[in-house]
Amino acid sequence: MGRGGGRVLARVAVAVRAGAVPMLWLGGLGGLGGLGGLGGLAAVVGPAPEGLTGRAIGLYGGAALFLMTAAVVATVRTGRYRELERGATRAARGDMLQDRAVTVRNWRRAHRWWLLAGFAAAVGSAFAVPAAGGLLLAGAGAGIWLKARALGRRESAAGKLLWVRTDRVERGRPTGPRVMCYRTTGPAAGDAAPGGARRR
Repeated sequence: MGRGGGRVLARVAVAVRAGAVPMLWLGGLGGLGGLGGLGGLAAVVGPAPEGLTGRAIGLYGGAALFLMTAAVVATVRTGRYRELERGATRAARGDMLQDRAVTVRNWRRAHRWWLLAGFAAAVGSAFAVPAAGGLLLAGAGAGIWLKARALGRRESAAGKLLWVRTDRVERGRPTGPRVMCYRTTGPAAGDAAPGGARRR
C-alpha cells in the first residue's frame, strides 16, 4: 500500500507479457533466472530422439500445434480484458506504480513450477513425438506475446495505460475474480511502453 492510503499498481500488459519470454524465446536464456525460452529449448532438444512417430511427423505436427495454440491463447479471455478496460477508472494521486522488472519477477516467481513442469513434459514427450511438446509450449508463449501486443495497440489508441491493483492479483493473473476494474494513467507513466515492453 502506498502513502496516504494509495495502492500499489502493476501494469496489466507487463503481467500479460511476462509469460511470453520463458515459454518462447531462446534468446532470453541469459537473464531470466534459468527460465528463459523453455518452449524453444524443448523444441530444439526434441528432435534428438527418433520417437515413436519419427522426426518429420513430430516437426510437422508440432508446427500445427504451435499455430493452433498461439491462436487459442491469443484470443482466450479477451472479453474479460475488454470488460475490465471499459470499467477502468483514473489512478489516484497517492497510488504507487510498480516497476516493470518487479511485476515480471513476481509473475515468474508465482508460475515457476508450472513453467518447469511444462518444460519437463515437453522434453519427455519428445520420446513419443519429437519436438511437438516444445512447439506447443512455444505456441503458448507466442499467443501470450500476441495478446500483449493487442493490448498495447488498444492502450495506444486510447492514449492511456492500464494498471491493476497488486493486492487484487492472484498468482500474477490480471483478470482474476478479485480484479473488479483497472486503473488508468497517461501514456508517459511508468517504465514500460504500451504492450508492456521496455521503454526505448
